Parts: sequence; structure tokens; C-alpha cells
Amino acid sequence: MNRSYRSAFPKVMAAATLSGAMIISVAAGCGSSASVTCSPCEGTTAVEGRDATRSALPFYGAASFLRASHTLGAFPGAVAYAGWKGRVVFADAIGTYGINDAGGVDTNTVYDLASITKVVSTTTAVMLLVAEGKIDLDAKTSEYIPEFRAGSAGVTVRHLLTHSSGLPAFRRLYLETETAEAAIDTVFATELLYSPGSSYIYSDLGAILLGLIVERVSGQPLDRFVSSRVFEPLGMTSTRYRPPRAWSDRIALTEIDPTRGGALRGVVHDENAFHLGQVAGHAGLFSTAPDLARFAYWMLDAYHGRIDPDDALYVPRKVVREFITRQPGPEGSTRALGWDTPSDSASTAGNLMSRESFGHTGFTGTSMWIDPDEELVVILLTNRVNPTRANNLIRKVRGPLADSIFTAIKSLEVE
Repeated sequence: MNRSYRSAFPKVMAAATLSGAMIISVAAGCGSSASVTCSPCEGTTAVEGRDATRSALPFYGAASFLRASHTLGAFPGAVAYAGWKGRVVFADAIGTYGINDAGGVDTNTVYDLASITKVVSTTTAVMLLVAEGKIDLDAKTSEYIPEFRAGSAGVTVRHLLTHSSGLPAFRRLYLETETAEAAIDTVFATELLYSPGSSYIYSDLGAILLGLIVERVSGQPLDRFVSSRVFEPLGMTSTRYRPPRAWSDRIALTEIDPTRGGALRGVVHDENAFHLGQVAGHAGLFSTAPDLARFAYWMLDAYHGRIDPDDALYVPRKVVREFITRQPGPEGSTRALGWDTPSDSASTAGNLMSRESFGHTGFTGTSMWIDPDEELVVILLTNRVNPTRANNLIRKVRGPLADSIFTAIKSLEVE
């Protein structure tokens, strides 16, 4: 079986650590590569191989757009990454760790993923437990969390995953309560705004409940479950909740928060997640572009049925496809199970990825989109909230960057 999630990236990405440099690889596999490395600030280009030059040229548009976005102030630093059909085609790092940290970003810089936590951690954990028959998508949430009062009103696990439970989007738990335990009790007591299934409201509270369901069913804390079942088997060594202090010199800063001592580094940006102990279903995960690529290619391998049933990371193809397929739901919803799908306009996936694509964004300025038809992975990690969340220029970056990368890989296809 082809297990690209195990072998596609390590050797190629090992070289992709030049601060502020673009590395474009057209590797046929893990064992060999031809690449172009350019240092735009110095105006120099090193080329290895005629084919590499021809294949790299289409990606200069994506690299130039990323640099223009940085110059305009969309983020202090960013890592953009694309994998296509099991090989790295684009990896670019630009900028610094923050406005007050001149350390240069490289492709192994660690970022606060914010709401990408919802899919890489929580949704994936639910998917594994569904595959094992331990969670029923259409069971009432009260079967798993009796304390959740609205659960008896017909809120199902599927409703939580599709943000159609009727729960409000958000509560300032960190201001309403003194302890994590009191915050959870407040979530349990939260009343629905709409009847389940009747309206779409993107809800952090629903994701928090999903994380708690994983813990109740698995008998493990959420972070321990996803680490042992997903991150460690995939070799995602730079992905975890509550990153250790030893990682500090490669973690990008997020917002300057005077209530928490200034610019945040290695501490979850989301206030509710911080209040809950930095491990929650809606936020808290930190990772790198290479690690997320491993995850994405595992999802693609599972989607295409390329993983042996005896593999520890095997998930039935039918289950994976259900989770990443847009669900019937209220008007305005583009949601699959946990994942998002491209909207008809102004999508963060751009306008060119297939309708079967799935992905998610994060408040800190992150995004990941996966196109199973093209076997394309597009990852953008930024800290656009440094120094302040008031900077919303990232909204003009994600979609156009994805389109530029998509156009580039299509030009490679016809050569």
C-alpha cells in the first residue's frame, strides 16, 4: 500500500529551513529532489537542474504574493506550504516571530493553530471513536454528557460537529467563572438559541463539548488521546497542546495581552482555552507546516483507501469520506463533520479547488485546505494577531494564495 503520510515529507522538509527564503521542490519521491532556492531580498537565485527551473517558475507568483502581503502588514511572519500528489512543491517562510522579535521565521516555526485544533485534534478524535463504534453520530449528547442540560432537547453529536446544535457562538467563560470546573458547568447549563438542526451558528461551545465527549468515551484527557493515537504514530513531533519551554525559541508570538504579561509565546491565545487549562476542543494546539502536511496526507491516504486495515492509523474509507463531505443542514452552512467545505464566494480555499475539498481556518491567522481530487494540500501559518487581533488583512490573503498555488500546480501538470 502507498503510505505517503509516512514517507512523503521528512527528507525534503529537512532542507527547507532557510529563514526568509523560498524553497520549491519537485521531488519525485523521498529519495531525490530538484529544487530552487531564492533569497528575494538579495536578488540571488541558485538553481539545480533544468527541470527544477521550469517547474519552479509558476510558484514565483505565490511567493511574490506572500511577500507583498507581509509588506502590507498582514502578518509579522508566515509559512506557506503546498504538497501535491505526495511530494512537496512549495515551501516558503517570510518575516519574523513578531514585531518585537527579529528572529527569522523558517518552515519549522511553531504556530498557535487556534481553531484548526477543532479538526486536527477534536474532530479526528471523534472520527476514530466513531470508526471503533464507541460514538454514534446521531446519538443525543446527553448519552455521553448527562450534565449537558440541552442535550436532552435533541442535540446530537452530528449537530455539534456541523455547528447546528443551537448553542450560541461564544461565552466569555474566562470572565464569567473563576475556575475551569465552573466554566465547564457553565457550558453544561447554556441554553439553546434555536432548536437543534434549525440554524447554523459556528460555536466554540459545541467544540468544547465534543472534546469532553472524547474524554468521557476514551477515558483519557483529550491531549493525551490525540497524542498517542494520532500525533505520535504520524511522527508529528512538533504538534501538541501546551508546548514545552524548550520550544520557546522557535514559537511565533501571538497577541500582546497586558493581562497575561505581554506578547504571548507558547501560551494559547484563545482566552477560554487558557482558562480551561490550555487543553480544549476548540483551541490550544500548536504545530508546524511539515507536521500538518503529514496529517493531511494521512487523511488523503485514508480517503483513497491506501492504508492497510492492520495499520494502527487505519480508518475505514467510508468513515473518512462521511466526515469530510458537506452535510445537509440549515441554510448558509458549508459544514462537513467538523471540517468546512468551500463556499460559493470569498472562500478561504480560493475559487479553484474542487467542491470535494475540505479544510479549516484559525483565528490567529492559520488555514489548511485539502483537495482529494487533486491530492493537493495548502497550508498557511501566520501570527496575524501580533501585535493585535484588530488586523484583519489575512482575509485578503488565504483565498488568493490558494488560487495562485493551484494555478501553479496545474501548469506543472500540462508540462
